Amino acid sequence: MTSRATLILAAALALAPAGAAAAPVRTGHVEAELIAQKTAFIPGADNVVALRLTLDKGWHTYWRNPGDSGLPTTLEWKLPAGVSAGPIEWLPPQLLPAGPLTNYGYEDVALHPVTLRTAPAFSGAQVVTLAARADWLVCRETCIPEGADLTLSLPVAPDAVDDPRDGALITAALATLPGPLDRRGWKADARGDGQHVVVALTPPGGAADPGALRFFPDDDGRIEPSGAQKLARSGERYLLTLPVAYQLDKGFVRVKGLVTAGGSGFAGARAATIDVPLTGAVVAGPKPLDAAPAPRLDVAPASGGMTLALAALFAFVGGMILNLMPCVFPVLSLKVLGFAQRQDNRATMRREAYAFTAGVIATFVLLAALLLALRAAGLQLGWGFQLQSPLVVSALATLFFVLGLNLAGVFEFGQVVPASMRGWTSDNRTLDAFGSGVLAVVVASPCTAPFMGAALGFALSQSTWATLAIFVMLGAGMALPYALLALFPAWQRRLPRPGAWMLRFKQVLAFPMFATVAWLSWVLGAQVDNDAVLRLMLMLLLLAFALWAWHARRLGGGRGYVVAAIAAVAAVLALAQPLATLESAPPDASTARRNTDGWQAFAPATVDAITMSGRPVFVDFTAAWCVTCQVNKRTTLGRPPVRDAFARANVALLRADWTRRDPQITAALAALGRNGVPVYVLYRPGKEPLLLPEILTQQAVFDALATL
Repeated sequence: MTSRATLILAAALALAPAGAAAAPVRTGHVEAELIAQKTAFIPGADNVVALRLTLDKGWHTYWRNPGDSGLPTTLEWKLPAGVSAGPIEWLPPQLLPAGPLTNYGYEDVALHPVTLRTAPAFSGAQVVTLAARADWLVCRETCIPEGADLTLSLPVAPDAVDDPRDGALITAALATLPGPLDRRGWKADARGDGQHVVVALTPPGGAADPGALRFFPDDDGRIEPSGAQKLARSGERYLLTLPVAYQLDKGFVRVKGLVTAGGSGFAGARAATIDVPLTGAVVAGPKPLDAAPAPRLDVAPASGGMTLALAALFAFVGGMILNLMPCVFPVLSLKVLGFAQRQDNRATMRREAYAFTAGVIATFVLLAALLLALRAAGLQLGWGFQLQSPLVVSALATLFFVLGLNLAGVFEFGQVVPASMRGWTSDNRTLDAFGSGVLAVVVASPCTAPFMGAALGFALSQSTWATLAIFVMLGAGMALPYALLALFPAWQRRLPRPGAWMLRFKQVLAFPMFATVAWLSWVLGAQVDNDAVLRLMLMLLLLAFALWAWHARRLGGGRGYVVAAIAAVAAVLALAQPLATLESAPPDASTARRNTDGWQAFAPATVDAITMSGRPVFVDFTAAWCVTCQVNKRTTLGRPPVRDAFARANVALLRADWTRRDPQITAALAALGRNGVPVYVLYRPGKEPLLLPEILTQQAVFDALATL
């Protein structure tokens, strides 16, 4: 579609009167909806509906052949019995240059009409509901796979008029659909000439000059999208010379595609289709200059062949491995201590196992639902998104500090809560097990275990139910070891018998809790500044004093201890209020990107520029709250042999710091089929990006560099 046609289409959309239609669905950069040409669904007739994609400024989607890169929009229908859908009727695209590449697609508004046909015996109800799953790739500097489940309800009637809001828009779009060129009185033939194809277009007598011509091939691997197309006049004929693709597919025997025209066009039509035999022989064209492509961010190499069943399996295995990650150790220790302390009958243990599993799965599902809701609202978020909030980080640090004080013996929870609540919780150990499952997921959420990355990247590009199913499998995998230990009491005999050692072990477990507090404080400093860390430390100090004072009062101290405890809690709340206001504050420029030891700040344009020069790029997608990321930095990326290997291979090092919310990094992760960190990717000029394992080893880096 030409730029002028796009503007006309957008203007028509803006001026169209409102009519009955299904509510549009908003994704990250697109508003999608199904619209109808007529006010009712007519049995026994062809009914035209359309997928309308309204794109954010600067973003685009793709035609049926996207060109050098990209993916076409797809529709998968769920229709009533007796109704069938034809293919998308593609409107003429426009050229979308991207550096040395050329793509074909749409900007501003993309309209995709579809004809729905009814069987002769179709007898619908008073209202027919049309449902479709739409998926598209939307791109600017980076590309993001998006999609939506759409519905449209129409009354069933024997006749109908154009829809007052969208009917004229669809009718105008149908008028621009290209038909065969020969129906316009033109003739076409094509011959091969080595590395070129010459398409000869012969107009009917008296035809006006069609203006500038451009050919859009139906299939890739035939004509090079980024190659120059030359137009010449030979007598009455117009000769359009097209470059043959340098990666030529076999079986190139016909020239099929779309020809667009400027000026007067083809007897008034701006575009027409041709499908003619190719005579003569062709050979693969030369590799275009600067052909080292920009990183193919429109391709998700790790999940391109992923299926729902495989993603569910990966999520289940990743959930089990998650129990071994450093961030889960504090809760894991408490759970093992609980098994050693209790000598319960099998029925009680079974109930607790079910409750713990339910807590884990329910929390994973809740996190997934919240993530999907926020993404649908337009926020670019991924796995571990809650740890990008200074408020959440501060709250978790406070929780673990209180748990540490309890384990160290500074106070007992039973002395802080009312007696009635103490009795209720002791009688409801099932609820306690459920809460342990919730806490385990909250603590584990910053981590990405092996297999998890590909599964979560796939999950967040699927329908809502598929996404939730994968998260359920992730929770089931994480809960499985605990559930097995509870369901098979004989396995618990391998644990030490209860005794005096348990008091000391309980106190020792306080130190992993305090270590977690230290880590979270460092995360807060990376997100905000040192003043926020000092404020958090004062909060925790006053909170410790308040709990100690309350404990002293319970042991027989005077009323002054109560006053001191209340005053300390009030001070804690006063200090907490400024931390809460940091939720929407932008990251400090001085701390947002710490690029030391030769690492540069990540930006898609930087990756493009470096790889276009022929130099490989290694990107470390990381975050301060990701424990696995920090371990990999110290055990692998920071080691001299790895640094020397990067230097010998002349690899540019970029660090994508996701500690604070960054839509640009989120989009780049989504384009790689990932939605959490760590992610390590080697961009290789002329090749697909290479993803490395989440648990990074020096050998994995050496093997990746060997592919250059």
